[in-house]
Amino acid sequence: QVQLVESGGGLVQAGGSLRLSCAASKSIFSINYMAYYRRLPGEQRELVASITSGGTTYYADSMKGRFTISRDNAKNTVYLQMNSLKPEDTAIYYCYARERVGAIGYWGQGTQVTVSS
Repeated sequence: QVQLVESGGGLVQAGGSLRLSCAASKSIFSINYMAYYRRLPGEQRELVASITSGGTTYYADSMKGRFTISRDNAKNTVYLQMNSLKPEDTAIYYCYARERVGAIGYWGQGTQVTVSS
């Protein structure tokens, strides 16, 4: 089983930046896929960005050029750097990890990001 501990959310003004962190409880080499999702108020959860064990990244269209996902294998941690934040980025952000063996998925507890105008 993998436990994910998220940190880094908070309140920021429009145009500002935040960096989210997601620390996994086991070696990141046993995880072949990690991602950040978000849930906007009244909406379903949506994919923000993802990164594979090989380093391949994906970004939703509205995040391209503003968000960067990266991983630090030594720290078993994935980061989401969010720049040029907009009020519409206000949401709860969730970390997700899928194990290499068995393709079992796990969710972090979520962290609130609020962008004021």
